[in-house]
Parts: sequence; C-alpha cells; structure tokens
Amino acid sequence: MVNLIDTHTHLFAEEFDEDRELALIRATEAGVLRLFMPNIDDTSVEAMLALCNTHDGCYPMIGFHPTSVDADWKRRLAVVEQWLRSEQTFYGIGEVGMDLYWDKTYRNEQMLVLDEQIQWALEYDLPLIVHCREAYPELLEVLKPYAGTSLTGIFHSFTGTTEDAAQLLAYEGFMLGVNGVVTFKKSTLPEVLKEIPLERIVLETDSPYLAPVPYRGKRNESAYLVKVAEKLSEIYERPLSEIGLTTSENALKVFKKAEGSF
Repeated sequence: MVNLIDTHTHLFAEEFDEDRELALIRATEAGVLRLFMPNIDDTSVEAMLALCNTHDGCYPMIGFHPTSVDADWKRRLAVVEQWLRSEQTFYGIGEVGMDLYWDKTYRNEQMLVLDEQIQWALEYDLPLIVHCREAYPELLEVLKPYAGTSLTGIFHSFTGTTEDAAQLLAYEGFMLGVNGVVTFKKSTLPEVLKEIPLERIVLETDSPYLAPVPYRGKRNESAYLVKVAEKLSEIYERPLSEIGLTTSENALKVFKKAEGSF
C-alpha cells in the first residue's frame, strides 16, 4: 500500500455528519494517513477543531475563504484572527485567495483580505493555501510585493495553463495542488502537468468536492486520493510508490511544522 497525504480536505463539513468516522477509517485503509484541513471562515473553525483535536493525522489550518468576504468582512476576519492568535496550533493559513467566478461585488475587499492573510503567513512562518477562480490577475497583483520573501504554500486545485503554472511556480516556496479534476475526461491538466516537475506537485481531494473518476458527481472523500495518484503515475510514467513518496515529501516541505509530528 502506498502512503499518501491529502493536503486539502474539508472533512469537518456537514456533508460528512452521517459517516465522518467511517470516512476517516476508509482514508486510513486506502493509505491516506495525513489529512490537512483548511478552514473556511469564522463559522467553521469550531467544527474543524472538534475533529482535528480529537484525531491523530488531522491538521487544522486557519483562514478566511474569498467567497465568504461580504459586507461584514472586517468583523468576521477579526474573529478568524483571534483564533490564529490563540493557543491553538495551526499548520497553515488557509483557505485564502481570490474568487470572482460567482460575484465580483467584493473584488477589492477580497484583495485586502488576501493581503492581510499573507502577512499572517509571514508573521507565523506558516504556508499559505491559495484558492483562485477566475481571478489570476488579481491574485498575482496581490502576491507581487511578496516575491522574494520567505512566503511558502500551495496553489490549491490548480487547473491552469502551462503559462499560468510558470507564473505561479516563480514563487519558489510554492507547490501546485492537484486533485480529481486531473481524472476528468475533458481536462487539459494531464498535458499541462507533463511540463511541470513532479517535485512541485502535491496531492489533494478538496473533499467533499471534485470527486475523481469513477466517483465523479458523488461526494468526494480522502480515500479517493488514490485515484489522483494513479492518474499521476500514468502521466509521469513513474511507479505509484514513487508518486506517493515524492508528493508526500513535497507536502512536508510545505508543512514544516507538521513534520515533527509524523
């Protein structure tokens, strides 16, 4: 069995309320032994910590998702910051980023919120878990002043072009997160990944979303990460064991704080 790390799963979400413990067992049985959990916003922290603080191998992160930015964002972001500055241990700042797919109303506010959370990542020496949808120009604009800093992290759910990858990988402390999208029939990602070194890739599910083939359309879970690894084995023409080892090493380069707890 190949040991894998799911660098992005929302197992604390309500979609798992009926069988969360079983989902954890299924992940372990599939060889997915470490689960990194990005927070969503001020309303999700307690559910995430209730899970992570009672289960080995579950690592909480703290952040404010761009789609949660609304008219009350200052107060809500302050709640998240209080958690960050509490005695609770977090392993990354996330999920943060830019999302203009659904709504552009709070574009500028999203940029401000992202910038503040980048500063948290630098202050605490934690990796940044970055979500971006229909907003690459804005994301790169916010990131630009931090080029050359010690900032590290993951560009989560990468589905871009070779050119997008080059711009993102110019940030040398970052990896690209690859999930079930790579298994989709019409995905262009397999061709793009052939131009990207495996040493810059980490695996993720983004469960309960983006289930890989043959589970597409169903609820995703961490056990299905194996299907993503199998697809990468095919793309890179390397044994599954090597995919597991390399992507897990890559994850530990990002989540330095977690390394000692493995």
